[in-house]
Amino acid sequence: MNAAKMVGIVLIVGGVLALMYGGFSYTKDTQQLKIGPLELSVKEKQTVNVPMWAGIGAIVVGGALLLLGGKKG
Repeated sequence: MNAAKMVGIVLIVGGVLALMYGGFSYTKDTQQLKIGPLELSVKEKQTVNVPMWAGIGAIVVGGALLLLGGKKG
């Protein structure tokens, strides 16, 4: 399996996941304060929404790479 087909599979899987979940979230440390033995950190939850057109585009491009990736001009 060549690199183009592998990238195509990854794009298809990523596109399907983007359509199923619509986004993802992660936790980020925003501030840290340390005064002597006291330590304060703030964790902030961030959400990233993936647009539907991006998921569909990833599936289309991945499919094209699978179909055309192994052919030599």
